[in-house]
Amino acid sequence: MKINTSSLKLRKSQERGQADHGWLKSQHTFSFADYFDPAHMGFRSLRVINDDRVAGGQGFGTHPHRDMEIFSYVLEGSLAHRDSLGNGRTLQPGQIQLMSAGRGVTHSEFNPTDQAAHFLQIWIMPRERGLTPSYTEWHPRPEHAQEPKLLVISPDGREGSATIHQDADVYRVRLQPGQSITHELRAGRGAWLQIAEGQGNLNGLDVATGDGVSTETSGTLEFTATRPTEALLFDLN
Repeated sequence: MKINTSSLKLRKSQERGQADHGWLKSQHTFSFADYFDPAHMGFRSLRVINDDRVAGGQGFGTHPHRDMEIFSYVLEGSLAHRDSLGNGRTLQPGQIQLMSAGRGVTHSEFNPTDQAAHFLQIWIMPRERGLTPSYTEWHPRPEHAQEPKLLVISPDGREGSATIHQDADVYRVRLQPGQSITHELRAGRGAWLQIAEGQGNLNGLDVATGDGVSTETSGTLEFTATRPTEALLFDLN
């Protein structure tokens, strides 16, 4: 059964928290740093969705994290990652880095080019504390380029996805105008759709760049793009 529009909760782009540090412009879907809104502290295990734009040659210096699953999804430009586990990578658009901070890790993220970098940074709470820190990546293969809905993160690494320490499936959605995807949400779970770029309609609700939509009602979600669209879909325990 298709989920009714009334069961969807819309988080409008312009209602997000705003931060402008000059070199960094960030929009916070949930409370983060100096932005605090008790009505928006997260959704199930999903704790942070930051829409970040980092100026060329700038970035986040080395800083610590613990007990959080953190991933970055690059939309434009490049993002260089370094961490205390010895990993050093530069990610390109469409690629994902996933770090399980576990009992403690330090890392930095830096834009190594003159072009602004645009990426989504996501934090998901792990199923348990004190895990051994780890790092992995997900890179799309050529045949993935036009895949409308693609599993990129899961708890079991199925279908070539990156592995997360939480009962959470994350899908990349990439559609051209008129294309649609569906998703079946099982009872007891929650879904969050974050529009990175584009515009479309989700079960009768119009959404656009920066908007997020959630539901905890089981049934069918159907999203149809009206402009070229890139989004992340979270299916959470």
